[in-house]
Amino acid sequence: MRRRGCVQHKVPCVFVTEVKEEQSRKRECQQFQVVATPRVNPVALEANVDGALATEKMDGTCCYVTLYKGKPYLWARLDRKPNKQAEKRFKKYQHSHRTCKGFPWNVEEDFKMVPETWIPAHRVKHHNGHPMPDELGHIPGWVPVENNNKQYCWHSSVVDYGSGAALVLRPNADDEDMLDIADVPLADLMEQTLELIGTNVNGNPYGLGSKKQPIHCLVSHGSIQIRNPPPVDFQQLCSWFHQSQEGRVEGIVWHCDDGTLIKVHRHHLGLTWPDGGSYLGDRSVVVRVDWTGDECNSSKDLFMSLSNLNGHTFSRLQDIQFEP
Repeated sequence: MRRRGCVQHKVPCVFVTEVKEEQSRKRECQQFQVVATPRVNPVALEANVDGALATEKMDGTCCYVTLYKGKPYLWARLDRKPNKQAEKRFKKYQHSHRTCKGFPWNVEEDFKMVPETWIPAHRVKHHNGHPMPDELGHIPGWVPVENNNKQYCWHSSVVDYGSGAALVLRPNADDEDMLDIADVPLADLMEQTLELIGTNVNGNPYGLGSKKQPIHCLVSHGSIQIRNPPPVDFQQLCSWFHQSQEGRVEGIVWHCDDGTLIKVHRHHLGLTWPDGGSYLGDRSVVVRVDWTGDECNSSKDLFMSLSNLNGHTFSRLQDIQFEP
């Protein structure tokens, strides 16, 4: 299998983008819109995007699996952001210079505090031993998901550190039209980035679970392949998102042979998301969770509930429900 890249930094758009001073379709608080032009990004051309693996861009929150306390652990994305004073200076600089480049950061004083366990993401540039912000003024990073942290309760619901397992949505090995939800050893996910999707993440565009019975799972980046991707052409991509059943996705991420990641989001093309359901949510799924945790002492309700459905097939991912 072709090696997939990890999402450890900002992924560039497949097209050259420009900023328009209008309300963002993606973020309510953002008063500008980043849109694609028809010109293909030179970064994408250099990485041979035409020969890359096209995969579905998942709409969730980014996670990472690496060691913590000597064993594989799930880490949540936490970008270190500027404090109010620095943010005000940064925006003033952007407005007057029409660019983010060249802004003089004081990394020791300009950024909010983060937990002691925080680590910067891979490829974050350092200066004098300090991690430096990206062009948006953020320092990408990670914090471990510990069971007692309510802020990351939905992250916590998909991992069981006692048995070293995680709940993962992945393609079915025998039928390319189907998906699996399986309990997978965390050790098998080491150094991968994944997307947490589900009931309480980003408005749940895939229709997973309900308030009474929330369902969340992890999806390895690059694992959901687009089988008939359109060419990297502005008009053909627009048509594909509009007209193809497989185009009912948030976007595409291309995994290039040299490890470069390139993306396009529907919002880059002036299209809405979600837009009348999702291709992923309509795919059939089989539950393959054979959990052997200590049911008497565990609070892993999701593991237990899915284990009770082991071997059960649902015609659509969004139809998964537990017995009342």
